[in-house]
Amino acid sequence: MDLGLAGKTAIVCASSRGLGRACAEALAREGCRVVINGRDEVRLAEAHDAITAKGAEAIAVRADLSTEEGRAALVAAAPTAGILVTNNGGPTPGRFTDWDEAAWHAALEANMVAPIMLIRALLPGMRARRFGRIVNITSAMVKSPQLPMGLSTAARSGLTALAKALSREAAKDNVTVNNLLPERIETARLRSMTERLAAHRGIDFEEARAEMLKPVAAGRFGTPEEFGDACAFLCSAQAGYITGQNLQIDGGSYEGLI
Repeated sequence: MDLGLAGKTAIVCASSRGLGRACAEALAREGCRVVINGRDEVRLAEAHDAITAKGAEAIAVRADLSTEEGRAALVAAAPTAGILVTNNGGPTPGRFTDWDEAAWHAALEANMVAPIMLIRALLPGMRARRFGRIVNITSAMVKSPQLPMGLSTAARSGLTALAKALSREAAKDNVTVNNLLPERIETARLRSMTERLAAHRGIDFEEARAEMLKPVAAGRFGTPEEFGDACAFLCSAQAGYITGQNLQIDGGSYEGLI
C-alpha cells in the first residue's frame, strides 16, 4: 500500500534508538524526509547514517527536548513539517513517597510540556497548509495505571487529554492527532524494566522475562518494526479520518473493553 507520504517532512522526537527510531525508519522508508533527534551524539550519528544508507533523506538534531532551547532547535530544522511524532524518555519507576516536587516537575516537563510545546509550534502551520499528522508516543499505563509508573502515567495522561481536545479542533483542517500506547515492545527500556523486576524479585533475568510475558495474549513481545509501521499508517493519507484515538500496541495485554 502506498501511504501517500513521499515528499513529506517528519520530525520524530527522541529517535536515535528504540521506538522513536523505529518510527523514523518506517517514515523514511515511505519516502519522508525525516528529522531525527537525540542527546547522545554518537548514537544519533549512527541512526542518521543507517537511515541515509538506505537512500532516505535525514537531518540529525542533537537536542534535549526537555529544554526550551532543545525544542526550538528541533522546530528550526523543519518549521514547515507536516508530520510530528512526539516522544521522550520516561521517568524511572519508583515509589510515590520518594517523588519530591522536583521529580514531578521533571516528569511533567519531559512527558507533557515538551510534546505540547512542539505541537503548539507546528500545529498552526499544519492547519494553514491543510495537512498534518501528529502522533504522540505515550504509554499503555495511560489506560492501565500502575503506581510504580506514576510519574510517567500522570504526565502522559495530561498529554492524552490535551491531544483529544486538540483533535476535535484541528480535524476540520485535515490535521489528525493520535496517540500510540506501547506495552511490552522489545527495546532497551523493556530490558531495563526486566532487570529491575529480576532484582526486585531476586530471580534471574530469564525468569523475570517470563513474568513480563505472562500478560501478553500474543505470547511474545512486540517488535519496534511493528510499532513503527503502526505510526507510519497513522501518518498516512489513508488515516485522515482517524483522529483523537489511543491505539494500543500491546499484543492483547490490555484486558479492558475501551
